[in-house]
Amino acid sequence: MKTFKKYYYLPAPPEEVYLAMTKAQSIQLWTGAEVEFTDQPDTEFSLWEGDIIGKNLEFEYGKKIVQQWYFGEDNEPSIVTIKFHADKKGTSLEFVQTNIPDEDYEDFTAGLNEYYIGGLQDFFEEE
Repeated sequence: MKTFKKYYYLPAPPEEVYLAMTKAQSIQLWTGAEVEFTDQPDTEFSLWEGDIIGKNLEFEYGKKIVQQWYFGEDNEPSIVTIKFHADKKGTSLEFVQTNIPDEDYEDFTAGLNEYYIGGLQDFFEEE
């Protein structure tokens, strides 16, 4: 199992980035796909019509999101911690994910950069 940690810059304040990642309507805009998401702890969510499925653990407005992401039934849930740091005129988003299966790591992190974070970055750059 591997851990992935990376910082991304987004040209919007932390509260705006947080809302874009916690409101189903906003998530649907930047993913361009069906979303099931409620910003409450202990609720399950589904992104990209089930490509990413997990459970919300913790929300701290404008500061932090903690989730479990599932990698099949045989693997322990992966913990995703997203922190929002004010940075110049925007946000430094700290993304940490633990328990990524070794065999999935490269494909998964490439997809994460391209679609998950990439979609979010495109969303804020187009405004």
